[in-house]
Amino acid sequence: MKLILVGCEYAGKTTLANAIVGWIERTFGSSRTFHDHFSLPCNEFPVEEQEQLLALSPRLKEMFQRYMMNYHFHSAFYSDPDHNLVGFHIEEAVYAPLYYGYGGRGEYGDRAALARAFDEEVMQHAPDTVLVLLRARPEVIAQRMREQPHERPVVQEKDIEHVLQRFEEEYRDSLIRKKFALDTSDATVEQTLAEFAGEIKQHLSETDRLRLLAHQNWLT
Repeated sequence: MKLILVGCEYAGKTTLANAIVGWIERTFGSSRTFHDHFSLPCNEFPVEEQEQLLALSPRLKEMFQRYMMNYHFHSAFYSDPDHNLVGFHIEEAVYAPLYYGYGGRGEYGDRAALARAFDEEVMQHAPDTVLVLLRARPEVIAQRMREQPHERPVVQEKDIEHVLQRFEEEYRDSLIRKKFALDTSDATVEQTLAEFAGEIKQHLSETDRLRLLAHQNWLT
């Protein structure tokens, strides 16, 4: 299974990703984690290294992010039967011009153009990839932002509506054919996971369906 979960910060991507990991293990009998480190700064780094990363020039940040995305794409989509990502190239197209200082339309490293190039490669080498957009109303994002602030947030409250709109545009323009959206505004994690499980069925690859059947037979 290949998934790309995207959406505005505080829409619930990481929370749902963690729930999906458990669902995959229960449903397919295998464990598949998500790569969730495409926002700057990467929270997998120690605080000191996060500061160093944020202090880089836009040019160096652009190069770092481009190399990291290429690594995760070419090392996994071409070979791994399962590869799950949070944010990835869609998030980069939204956040880079707004917060990282590079990648605007018509600029060097135009991230909207790069996103479509990644889309094309996904369709060529991993056409079974499913793009999932997580939505939430602006006031819900703002409330979550205030009540459960991230240690190093990316999105500023004044930008919420713009960021939500940009994710909608990138989702709409994506060349990835298998895709669906989930609204987390009023849903619990369990409800969103159940909706995901219902939606993903029609997008499962033949390999996924065989694995599902084999696991069900093993359980019985």
